[in-house]
Amino acid sequence: MAFLFQQDVESHFCANCLENIPLAEARMKKNRCGTCFDCPSCTHTMSTRAVSLSTPNPDDPKKVTTRKVYYLVCGFCRWTSRDIGLPDQTVATGGWPERENPNTQRINQLLEHYKVLATKERQEKDRKKFVPRRSYLHYSDKFGLTAMVARKRAGLPPLGGLAYKDDGGNAPEVLASIATEEVEQLPEDIFTKSLDISKVTTLPQRLSQPDFQPLLTQGLLPIHKQFLIKRSQRCRVYHVPEVRLVTCEPLRPGDVSQLIIKLSNPTQHETTIQFASLPSPEEERAELDKELEEKKKKREVEKKEGEVKMTSLRDDISLVLPSLTRQLSTAEDSRPVKMNLTGDLKLPTCSVVLPPRDDAAEYDDSGDTHNFQDDIKVVVWRKANKAAVKLAVQPHGTLSHDGVDVRTGFMLKYSYVNTITTLEQKTPQRVELQARVYLNVGKTVGSQ
Repeated sequence: MAFLFQQDVESHFCANCLENIPLAEARMKKNRCGTCFDCPSCTHTMSTRAVSLSTPNPDDPKKVTTRKVYYLVCGFCRWTSRDIGLPDQTVATGGWPERENPNTQRINQLLEHYKVLATKERQEKDRKKFVPRRSYLHYSDKFGLTAMVARKRAGLPPLGGLAYKDDGGNAPEVLASIATEEVEQLPEDIFTKSLDISKVTTLPQRLSQPDFQPLLTQGLLPIHKQFLIKRSQRCRVYHVPEVRLVTCEPLRPGDVSQLIIKLSNPTQHETTIQFASLPSPEEERAELDKELEEKKKKREVEKKEGEVKMTSLRDDISLVLPSLTRQLSTAEDSRPVKMNLTGDLKLPTCSVVLPPRDDAAEYDDSGDTHNFQDDIKVVVWRKANKAAVKLAVQPHGTLSHDGVDVRTGFMLKYSYVNTITTLEQKTPQRVELQARVYLNVGKTVGSQ
């Protein structure tokens, strides 16, 4: 069900100090908070503790000056920054010493090298994709004597071929890594010296600091706390009415049982719901072929329109290239649904109207103010934007034994008000949509 939701990143924040960080700043800080730390021993959040320190006054040695100093302590495993000899700080906001990665320069060179290569490859693909076919008249107009004289008078450089700018630059030269057989020798007392396991770091402790991977606990340093992401989930199909199974009578093969479902309107507009039978496999295949054919024709029309626009361009293609790129469509092509139905539904012929969603109506006990002329044989209960509808289900008579799942379904037709305005449609449009609903109403219980 993950494809039904779209996740949007709203902001980055620190779970300890709750500071919100923009995306650009979070990248600069390598997605870590500058003031909060995690314990390198147990990965719990560390706190800052203040102590008073008495020192002699440099002007008058007989007098004593008291000042506050701060150090980090873990409230879970009692690890402190003093255990590894980190000096105490005079401010509580930080200033703790940072260890420099010895391979920083090499990593930056590799990053710059591959960034330039990626830019060149992308520009090469764009050049092959968007360079239009030029006619003789176009080249004569662009590279003829009149155009050259006009550019010379304007102080512009002469054109050479297509004016496609290559902003990739030259990739910086990077020395290749060379394997060597010389390795660091083991200490002489490695087999004779007794080993203190408490001073050796564990594998999780080393992996928490991949830049250094200290061997001994004396080399552990406080870890900057990683930012968390505040996400919001939006339903891609938020306009589809919600269908829930409320109750169902015992299911027996060949017998008709009463079924009650609850419908909810999630939108802010009134909707009308109708029920229809599912299409047969032949009808479904014909409908899919028709839809694919329409999409194919639409893509061909869009491709021709794009070629016409490209052939009419006479300026630098690199200046207009960003405006011609389109966002790739994420819509998936329709595909047949493979579901083994073991029951038939008797659907009502009348429509059901659902009022718009009102969150305040959930707590209003004054009664329903809507006056709908419902069929009491179909709509058995109604409140706010919800309604309970009675259906009839008949399991297939071919179900020979008990405990068989009864699966059935129907087409849900509903009206939807599209409030998103476009260049063609300035006002909200009311459209008719449909969705397939499949129900697993329960298991058969056998004959009476």
